[in-house]
Amino acid sequence: MAFTPSLDTALSLRGVEGRATSARNSLLRRLKTVLPVFPFVVYVALGLGVPTWIITNLAFRTRSGQLTMHNIRTITSGGQYLFGFETSLKLALVTSLIPGVVGTFLAYAIAQSDHEYFKRVLAAAAGVLANFGGVNLAFMFIAALGPAGLADAWLAHIHLNPWNHGFDLYKFSGVAFVYMYFQVPLMVLVITPALNGLRPQWREAASNLGASKRQYWRHVGLPVLMPPVLGSMLLLFGSGFSAYATAEAMTGGTIALTPIQIGAFLSGNVLSGEENIGYALGFGMIVILLVTVAGYTLLQRRTTRWLRA
Repeated sequence: MAFTPSLDTALSLRGVEGRATSARNSLLRRLKTVLPVFPFVVYVALGLGVPTWIITNLAFRTRSGQLTMHNIRTITSGGQYLFGFETSLKLALVTSLIPGVVGTFLAYAIAQSDHEYFKRVLAAAAGVLANFGGVNLAFMFIAALGPAGLADAWLAHIHLNPWNHGFDLYKFSGVAFVYMYFQVPLMVLVITPALNGLRPQWREAASNLGASKRQYWRHVGLPVLMPPVLGSMLLLFGSGFSAYATAEAMTGGTIALTPIQIGAFLSGNVLSGEENIGYALGFGMIVILLVTVAGYTLLQRRTTRWLRA
């Protein structure tokens, strides 16, 4: 006798098939979403994840591979390595606050312009200058403001030689001044979207309610811009903290900066038995930059809702 499925059984089987089809379609949609970014995920894993793991692992090991805290204690218990961190943090702080303020005002002035061609040219120039650094930038400033520089000779001719007033291109103040050359354009680039997010309707609404221009900026403009400005300054902080080539080319390693100290380890300028201290310095920089990125992410979340169309 042939088996004839009941109506309930048929509906149940059809429901199972429908759920299976829905699950397959959902999986395909997820794959279509993930596959385009898969090469980027692999790149990040190989370019950032693996080196970070290696540095973290070797920072807590001796030359023979044994676990130890000696490397971390060495860089945090005082001496040249801790002083290098302090100098690097100080340099990053100076080259993030001053360019942050200057770059914000410049970006606002550009955003208020009605000339689209002018704005595009300045945006392109800021993009180029923000990525101009290293040996080329060091040579440019040495040729211009060095002891025998062209601009220095002209300033001396009009009795405004900065070297006579305590300026030294090869000291901390000189390196900070050079860093601002690419930090200000970088601030212009990263803060411009937030400035474009200040909608004219907000100003019109505040004006219609009787608010003055000062009241508008105090109660609307500044509260909206503060998170992106602080987040952009954190990006400048990370950029100034990790920059290496410009300071190394200008000073030859005479300033105690953590990236330069790591460069000395990579060059083989290290005492026997202290090879892994360089990894500990790298681990310290990773921790500081992770805190910086975390702060930027938190501020960026508050910024995103104001930048949505």
